[in-house]
Amino acid sequence: MTELRNVEADLARFRLRVLVVSVVVVLCFLLVVGRLVVLQVVRHENLKAQAESNRTAVVPVVPNRGQILDRNGIVLANNYSAYTLEITPSKVENLEDTLEALSQIVEITPRDRRRFKKLQDESRSFESLPIRTKLDDGEVARFTAQRFRFPGVEIKARLFRSYPYGELASHVIGYIGRINRTEKDRLDDSEQAANYRGTEYIGKLGVEQNFETLLHGTTGVDSVETSAGGRAVRKLSSVPSTPGDTVVLSIDIRLQKLVEDLYGERRGALVALDPKTGQVLAFVSKPTFDPNLFVDGIDYESWQSLNESIDKPLLNRALRGTYPPGSTYKPFMALAALQKGVRAAGTIIQDNGTWTFAGHQFRSHGDHGLGPVDMHLAIAKSSNVYFYSLANEMGVDAIHDFMAPLGFGQITGIDIQGESRGVLPSTEWKRNYYKRRDQQKWYSGETISLGIGQGYNTFTMLQLAHATATLANKGIKHKPQLVIATQDAMTRDRHTIAPEPGQDLGFKPENLAVIHKALVSVTTEGTSSRVFAGAPYQSAGKTGTAQAVGIAAGSKYNAAKMEERRRDHSVYMAYAPADDPRIALAVIVENAGFGSAHAAPIARRVFDYWLLGQYPSEEDLAAARLGQVSAPIGTPRMAVDMPWPDVAP
Repeated sequence: MTELRNVEADLARFRLRVLVVSVVVVLCFLLVVGRLVVLQVVRHENLKAQAESNRTAVVPVVPNRGQILDRNGIVLANNYSAYTLEITPSKVENLEDTLEALSQIVEITPRDRRRFKKLQDESRSFESLPIRTKLDDGEVARFTAQRFRFPGVEIKARLFRSYPYGELASHVIGYIGRINRTEKDRLDDSEQAANYRGTEYIGKLGVEQNFETLLHGTTGVDSVETSAGGRAVRKLSSVPSTPGDTVVLSIDIRLQKLVEDLYGERRGALVALDPKTGQVLAFVSKPTFDPNLFVDGIDYESWQSLNESIDKPLLNRALRGTYPPGSTYKPFMALAALQKGVRAAGTIIQDNGTWTFAGHQFRSHGDHGLGPVDMHLAIAKSSNVYFYSLANEMGVDAIHDFMAPLGFGQITGIDIQGESRGVLPSTEWKRNYYKRRDQQKWYSGETISLGIGQGYNTFTMLQLAHATATLANKGIKHKPQLVIATQDAMTRDRHTIAPEPGQDLGFKPENLAVIHKALVSVTTEGTSSRVFAGAPYQSAGKTGTAQAVGIAAGSKYNAAKMEERRRDHSVYMAYAPADDPRIALAVIVENAGFGSAHAAPIARRVFDYWLLGQYPSEEDLAAARLGQVSAPIGTPRMAVDMPWPDVAP
């Protein structure tokens, strides 16, 4: 009996165990089924996408950058394809050993190493940086055969920016360079982030910078199948990139080259405008620089040479250089007097060579005066005494209020960045500019020199050319315009960028006529008459001599006893033809002296080119570079017959 009960107890325990095991098995089965449902039903789409991404990669396709052309279709900036040898520092165990080994296969110069080091300092370690550019086929083949030795090093086909004429118009065109950290962060936070994936270069200066969005284009994408090692096997799909638009400048690059050649080794700036539209015909800053140096990443020695040069080749003098306008300011002072009713055109002022105010003598033409002068003669013969007294009568704030609408001391709004405002003084300006209270007061004696374009007056050649163009256009002001059209890279459709409507400053025709007649006299019987002798057209202009440094009271200016860089600047403003102006300009030659000696001769040759289609003779060009000629010499050549280089000399 006892044995029977034991058997039944064992059987009950066995059945319980079987039940527990069965429940566990069922639960495990249910868990497996549930997991399968989650994986194959609930998370099906997500897991499918992840699996797909493990075998595919989305590669950005960087677009071709748009070209830059001059007004006649000459290409000023384009692209070419070349192989580069690139290193990703974070993937290289020993960078110096890798560079040494690479140099046994392809040539790596000290300049390449210095440029790479500079790029490395400016970039993140995971970025691919070029150690050599423009590899030939032999170098590509040698590296490819030994690529397995160099993890983190690869050859890439890149598009490079090219400026075929080198230094010509470099301040206008600008350049592109590698995107730095600041620019990268700014792009990542902008709506353009997706469009710049894979892009390593961006416009840094000039038109390249200001029209970056148009020139860059739209980035495409390639979806490619990859191997387990991450290598592309085949292309699955593609969305092509859209090349950037072509940008057309108003600049005539042949005129630009002529002006740069006329400067030679001298420093200065020239801006020429179409007074009826505001289009920029020439925009010269000398000396220039080669923008091609920046495309691959400029090396330290080249950067130091440009950045530390006493001639400041990186300074865009036409846009950012500020100078006293000298006597070129006088026509605008005269117009202000007429418009405000301060002085009539026929009022006679006695010019005895000096003008005294509060015990201080202000000189005019050394110790020799012009005698009695009216407004016409004061402009034609450049009487300082006349305009000293006029400035005193008007006062600084009245001068300021008239000159500001003309653009002096204002941002013109030209379509490149970095424009300097300069200084158009007023009592308010001085209060805001100086921090010490004893320096904030405006003294009457400070007004006197403003009348002849000296004192606190400092303006850019762009501003002076802009005001001259407004004067030539009978008081109708147009905003300066560098880019006149864009062209779609795909459809080839050209979109003209119309100039903004002009602003009429309300000058009285009879007042403009007085100034116009006086400016014509400057070129026919006044200070620039020798320069324009024999010209078959009539022009209007005004010479100027602008102080580079102040002269002590009672001292006389003697250029021969001064360092070259402390001598006066040569300035000229003009427009032509006088009766129907097609071009207006302002030009300065730094530390060159009288406006009639250096600046006006450049203007004469610009007018001959633009109005007559003439190019200076070799003899004349050589003399003009040295500032040793007035009117053209030799037989001029026709501009259309002049050869044009295919590449930079």
